[in-house]
This record gives sequence, structure tokens and C-alpha cells, in this order.
Amino acid sequence: MTTIRLHNTKTRRKEDFVPIDPANVRMYVCGPTVYDRAHLGNARPVVVFDVLFRLLRHVYGPDHVTYVRNITDVDDKINAEALRRKKAGAAGTLEELIHDRTEETIAWYHADMGALGALPPTFEPRATEYIEQMKAMIATLIDRGYAYTVRDPSNDPPAEFVLMDREKAAQEHALFAVETYGDYGKLSGRSVEDMIAGARVEVAPYKRNPADFVLWKPSDASLPGWDSPWGRGRPGWHIECSAMSLALLGEQFDIHGGGIDLQFPHHENEIAQSCCALATPDDPLGRNKFARFWLHNEMLQVEGKKMSKSLGNFFTVRDLLDRGIPGEVIRFVLLGTHYSKPMDWTAEKVRQARQTLVDWYSKTDGVEPDYSLIGYVERALSNDLNTHAALEELRTWSNSSSDHSAGSLKAGMSLLGFPPAEAVDWFRKSQSRYPGISYSGSVEPKIDTLFLLLTRLTELRTEKNYDAADALRKGIEAAGVKVIVFAGTTFGEVLDDFDPAKLEALQ
Repeated sequence: MTTIRLHNTKTRRKEDFVPIDPANVRMYVCGPTVYDRAHLGNARPVVVFDVLFRLLRHVYGPDHVTYVRNITDVDDKINAEALRRKKAGAAGTLEELIHDRTEETIAWYHADMGALGALPPTFEPRATEYIEQMKAMIATLIDRGYAYTVRDPSNDPPAEFVLMDREKAAQEHALFAVETYGDYGKLSGRSVEDMIAGARVEVAPYKRNPADFVLWKPSDASLPGWDSPWGRGRPGWHIECSAMSLALLGEQFDIHGGGIDLQFPHHENEIAQSCCALATPDDPLGRNKFARFWLHNEMLQVEGKKMSKSLGNFFTVRDLLDRGIPGEVIRFVLLGTHYSKPMDWTAEKVRQARQTLVDWYSKTDGVEPDYSLIGYVERALSNDLNTHAALEELRTWSNSSSDHSAGSLKAGMSLLGFPPAEAVDWFRKSQSRYPGISYSGSVEPKIDTLFLLLTRLTELRTEKNYDAADALRKGIEAAGVKVIVFAGTTFGEVLDDFDPAKLEALQ
């Protein structure tokens, strides 16, 4: 059996991955908070861990891998978005607006991630379905002295009204006491002082320690809430993943993944509360509980800059799809950089990815996959999920003239999550009427003239009339078409600034 090696953030080294139970390899990845569309940065961990899911299924068998990716459907951002809609005049109660927004956003998420080729996880639990498990874990932490309850004095009613408003007076925060967990900060390598100085914790006067984090918080009548021993309230963000992973994967599982932005505070806090809740006398810090391997993908930039709305370079996955960038192209760009390195999204990478996929799909269209050489791609992925090296292996097969090259290319693309050419609509449309011409978008541009000009360009080169051929090529490219000459054949890639009027002038 292939040995998979993964860089474990927890130990800061690459290790052989040996599952707890090869018959049930278990992985948990933090999923979306469903208040808006997923942006490109949200898509990177989905694609990264989809490849790992596929690799684990390939090595251990599809029926022996359990993948959990949660949905956070109770959160202050969701509440704020529903409240904004209500103030804007949307019909319905706040609870109804919250429900409508989460259902809408979940549907968006499924459609967008599906367009990127991501397989659905084995389980996709919603936080609101596991409130009782969260309350039970919080109660255990309080009983064992790892957590405490306290009222926020700023929320207390005036003294003369306490007896009249017992429900509000009884509402409490439940907080995890970080000093009770001796390993706190080991995952991220941060001290509590560093965390506070970095402003990554909410400093509040009612906390015993500024780094203590919320397990449960009060909800007033206008917000979603559930009855609890600490009053009507809702869970903190961190406890959600701990409760859901315990319920679906058990006290110890193999892999926990997510973006590097979640390493602290989310993952650090998950470890603390889970290990303390599951600690035993012979394992007082719960070191043999919860996740054994931790994997984190690095952040994403756009054209060398941090993606942000203020810079005008922020876009969702749906924005890209609507601009005519196919999901397979987005996936290719995301996999072109090793997950542990910062990734730079550029227009040039998109162009190259599309060009490469058109070439690969052209070569594998109608070809049976050949898995006899799949071990080369498998080995690349088994080396800490090196998708860049795997793509380079596929490039080698693409440039090979051996009998196995096209079939091997198709098999390797499948392992990386790319659908076969026969199932890719944008490729089929670009090939159906005009072989050698590709374009983005769902509407076919009027490219009859382009086809004739490319044919003429091929004829000029065949006739060795290179001056006329160069002049025609420059004219075609000035009209917004990337001209590619390969093995005596001329290909045209229609770009976003394609101007058919300029082509008419060349006739």
C-alpha cells in the first residue's frame, strides 16, 4: 500500500500517515459560515482537501474514508445579514429571514463548489442540529473546572427590575479558562501574551483572563437562542466543530484541516476544549484525543496583493464563473501551487490553465483512461499532497507520443478531480463547430471570420509566406485572440477583449 506523508502542523514536520483504523479513515475540515457567497479564498481549502479526500479513497478504498465538513448556520454574521434585510423591508420574522438566508447560501455553496469539481463530503452537519451535544460538552467542561460561567455586567438590568426580568438576569456567558489547559498555544506556537498583543482575542472586563473564549453566550428575544442551564443563548463558534467532530468521528480521528487563518484562534480553541472534555486520569491533557494530524493551507492573493474589497480585487467563485472562467480552470489554478505556500491568482495563470486544459481535453476526448501509470501521480500526491508535481507529471504525459500517454493523462486528471472531456460543456462547445478555437462563457461568440483567418494563416505558413503570415497573426492578436501554432496547426483562444469588428478589417 502507498505510504502517504503529510506535514503535520501539530508537530511541525512531515510524517508518515498511518490511520487509526485503515477500514475507516476519518477527516474533518471546517466548512462555511453561511451568510454570503464563498469567495476565492474560501474555495482553496475546499479544493485542497477534496484532492486529499480523493487520494485517501484511492489508497484505502471509497468505502473506507469518512469526510466531515460542517456548516455553521448559527453565527452573529448571519444574524446581522438577516437584520439588515429586515431593516431594508424584507417580509418575515427575523427567524424566518435567517432560515431563508442560510438555505439560500447553502444552495449557492453547493453549486459553486460543485462547479469546482469538489465531491460532497460523507457528512455535512449543520451546527443547529448539534446544539444538545454542544451543551453537553460545555457542561462537562464546567463540571471539570475547565470553564466557568459569568454575567456580563453591561447586560444586567437595573437592580429594581431584577425580580421582574428573571430570565434576563439569569443569562450567563460560559467561558473556557485557557490557563487550565497546559498545552494551549502549541498548535500555533503562540503564547497567551502574543495572542492578546496581536488583538486576536476579544478582551472583555468580565473574563478572568483576556484570552478566555466563549462557549455559550446570551441571546435576547430578537436573536436565535436555545434554553440551557446558563439561560437562553447560543453557542460560541469554536464549540460547534468540537461537538460535531466528536459526534460523527469519535474521540480521536485522523486528520483535521482548514485554512491557516483558522489555526488561531479557532483550531487552537477546538483542541483545548475537546482535549479537556475528553481527558482521562491517565491522559490529563487529552493528548491522545481529538485530531492526530493537522493540515493548513496558506492564504491567497490576487495579482500579488491581498484580496480585499477596498482594493477592488475581491471576487466570489460565482463572480468568476459568471465571467466565463470554467470551474475546471479555477481548480487547475488553485492546484498549481502547493497548498502550504501562499498562492497568487493572476489573469496569466487563468489563461495558461485554460489553454492547458483545452490541450489535455483535446488529447483525451474519446480515449479510455489507462491506470497502469497512475502510480506516478499517486506518488506526487502522497508526498504531502504535492499537486504541483502531479500536474507536472500530467504535462509529461501530454507531451509524450507513447501509446499510453493519452489514457494515462485522462486517468491522472481524474485522480486530481478533473471530469472527462466528454462531460465538459464549455470544452465541447468550443470544439463542436470550430476545431482549434476555444473561448470562455456560455454564449458562443460570432467567430466564423476568425476560423477563416486562422485557416488562411495556416495556409500562409504552409506556403512559407512568413511575412504575410506574421502580419496576419499580429492583426488577429490585436483583435483579442491568442494565436498558438503547434505541430503545424494553428489554434486560437478568444480572450475577454475579443473584438470581432477588428477581424472583419483583416479580410
